[in-house]
Amino acid sequence: MKSKFQHVALIGKYQTQGTGPNAVSSRMVLDDIAHFLARQGCEVVLESETLANTGLTQYPGMSVEAIGTHCDLCLVVGGDGTMLGIGRRLAPYGVPMIGINQGRLGFITDIPLENYQTTLHPMLRGEYEEDHRSLMHARVMRDGHCVFDALALNDVVVNRGGTAGMVELRVEVNGHFVANQRADGLIIASPTGSTAYALSAGGPLLHPSIPGWILVPIAPHTLSNRPIVLADAAEVAIEIVSGRDVSANFDMQSLASLLLGDRITVRRSEHRARFLHPKGWSYFDTLRKKMHWNEGGS
Repeated sequence: MKSKFQHVALIGKYQTQGTGPNAVSSRMVLDDIAHFLARQGCEVVLESETLANTGLTQYPGMSVEAIGTHCDLCLVVGGDGTMLGIGRRLAPYGVPMIGINQGRLGFITDIPLENYQTTLHPMLRGEYEEDHRSLMHARVMRDGHCVFDALALNDVVVNRGGTAGMVELRVEVNGHFVANQRADGLIIASPTGSTAYALSAGGPLLHPSIPGWILVPIAPHTLSNRPIVLADAAEVAIEIVSGRDVSANFDMQSLASLLLGDRITVRRSEHRARFLHPKGWSYFDTLRKKMHWNEGGS
């Protein structure tokens, strides 16, 4: 049976220098996957930067935006960071994504590279689980004007510089004052991001089906400042009251330097990322495997 997906884009992790054994390995991996897709009857294109850095010129190249318009599936080869970057850019187009893990953890790139063909065969025929993840839309407001605008799939993090002291942040939810928090920073995480920085800062895990966010202080001055779960229909605003070298990070992949009085507003984006998983996939299977639950027991 031929693939349900006719136009498939391949986006891969690569060495920016294009040299060395890792670069060769990445090129071979992507070439092997592209050949596999072609054998399933798919028309394969490579994302432009992937094409430029691997030299696989036998395949046409497309920008991410063109992929969003012309392709009906995107295969992302790499780690979660690769998927986060592409997921934000493809979400407005509604193109589904499958992640093949060539990184370490792989919470959202969950297909192991070593047996990808066995896993992909039924998925390409239409046997898969579909998983939608909400994005966050963040804006940095300065003197009433937007000076930075970004989407985030994992989290929005406001934190101090490496050599600076604590920051003081005024937090509001839907226009209601919550608290002035003195801490090293503050994380607003989606359910997808609950397994990232928010988890290491003491936040809870949030199942991706829950329409919520987690507000997690980073090393708070007052120990009673604990993580709180909010409805993702809320708008969160964070104002910089005091502190030096304060910045805002969006999925740790884009950065805005902040001034006193700046306000970061975060609301639910109208866009959602579409992930496809193997049939029978369960979020709990992912947690058990990636977080090594049930190990070391009797």
